[in-house]
Amino acid sequence: MYGTIAHFRIKPGVKDEFIKAMDSFGDALIAGWVTDYYFQLEHDSNEFYLVAIFKDKETYQANADSTAQHERYLAFRSFLEDDPEWHDGFILSATGSGSRK
Repeated sequence: MYGTIAHFRIKPGVKDEFIKAMDSFGDALIAGWVTDYYFQLEHDSNEFYLVAIFKDKETYQANADSTAQHERYLAFRSFLEDDPEWHDGFILSATGSGSRK
């Protein structure tokens, strides 16, 4: 598996709208996409991490290069104070009942 972890801050007062918009992306049919998670930090309600997981690097890259993903990114970015910090990489281990190996 392959994916990305992003760190970002949303603009104050947009959390409910942000969550609604991000949840709506779950309806998209994206080849190789497994799941994503948004973590809101306890110490700052405007600070988040995103973890997005794909079947492999090739499907991740194909999505990243797609016009549809660019449109989703623009919607995502409209809620943020600044550009997110991205960290892409291979998933080497996954445990728990919802994990895929």
